Amino acid sequence: MKIYNSYTGQLEPFVPRHENKVSMYVCGPTVYNYIHIGNARPVVFFDTVRRYFETKGFEVRFASNFTDVDDKIIQKAKETDQTAFEVAEHYIQAFLSDIEKLRSKTDYIKPRVTEYMGHIIHYVAELIRLGYAYEVDGDVYFRVEKIADYGHLSNRKIDELLSGARIEVSTKKESPLDFTLWKKTDDGIQWDSPFSSGRPGWHTECVAMIDDIFGEEIDIHGGGVDIIFPHHENEIAQSIACHGHTVARYWMHNGRLNIDGAKMSKSEGRMVLVKDLAVDTRGFRMFLLSTHYRSPINYTEEALDVYVKEWAKVEKTVQALFRKLDLAGVLNEQIRVDTPELAKYLEDFDEAMDQDFNTPNALTVLSAQVKAANTLLRQPFNASLLNQTLFALRRNLLVFGLEADLVRLSEEDRALFKAWDDARAAKDFARADEVRQELAKRNLL
Repeated sequence: MKIYNSYTGQLEPFVPRHENKVSMYVCGPTVYNYIHIGNARPVVFFDTVRRYFETKGFEVRFASNFTDVDDKIIQKAKETDQTAFEVAEHYIQAFLSDIEKLRSKTDYIKPRVTEYMGHIIHYVAELIRLGYAYEVDGDVYFRVEKIADYGHLSNRKIDELLSGARIEVSTKKESPLDFTLWKKTDDGIQWDSPFSSGRPGWHTECVAMIDDIFGEEIDIHGGGVDIIFPHHENEIAQSIACHGHTVARYWMHNGRLNIDGAKMSKSEGRMVLVKDLAVDTRGFRMFLLSTHYRSPINYTEEALDVYVKEWAKVEKTVQALFRKLDLAGVLNEQIRVDTPELAKYLEDFDEAMDQDFNTPNALTVLSAQVKAANTLLRQPFNASLLNQTLFALRRNLLVFGLEADLVRLSEEDRALFKAWDDARAAKDFARADEVRQELAKRNLL
């Protein structure tokens, strides 16, 4: 397996720290609003990465945080006459509901900033002790220029940043590049610390939580390209200062999602919330995975509709395979795939995923599998081939979080199929058509 490492700018063989185990952290949402489909891209992609590792037999420890204390949350609380905790809790639950709608797993480690405040304060104090941070009037800043490789991830040089980057100006700072680790405030929720009563800076929250949860350099740190700088760059700087490593062995970043060729904009009406998606979200997953994760993707209703229809065809094929085997009483969901032609689909799928998670190529394999399955359905009944075809197809689909709705036939369903067969054998076409309509009404055809 090879992964493109954003930190080195190279495709590298994947070698986990611990054999057969993978540690992953993906930056999660700041919970002051509902997530949009751009936010959904890293959710779906890194969920797919996790699923693939698990399919290959790795034990995956996956964490993604909730930033549940932030100026935007405090402002939302004031606007809605709620507490910051109430606002955060509402949107945390909305987020979990949305990712369930997207068919992504929710059984992962979900650290909240407010639950890790003690460790965050300790982390900031340690940076001060080591000389990488300093306190001024209750605020704490990180000395960027003490990190020789600062800017490596985002391919920026300190001199260029000093001369032209958009850096917040503060006369308290030793350098305009220095970023906030802790800010003194009496506005909204705050915590007592050795520095002041206040709140942590965003860039310290993730790296401190990773440190507490994993206790070592992790395998993969993921997120969108929009937070490479300054967020991930600043995470790395703090980790180098505290531990001498860059947080993760592999940094992975997904490209942006645009709408109709332009960046999403709420004010201009170019915004689609996940909760408002009115289509089968399995089709939406296929749409997101149809473009390589590092490339930008352009959303249009027409483009999405293509994959919604494509998923409907795929599901129909899976259901037909399942139903045919169930009707014959020979369904075997644990069968071994030993037919060379079918095993090749598994090999080709894995080969695509092993090359930096090339989901478009893996989708091409799935398309070929579906075509072969439909051909097999028209051929004389072969229980072994049908079972192997179903198993191989479902295995690859599940890596993508695409599970067809499958229900075992009831005795009444079986009786209807028998009545349909009997009517056709007797050339009673009126009766056959009547039974067929009933089967269609039950979504069995």
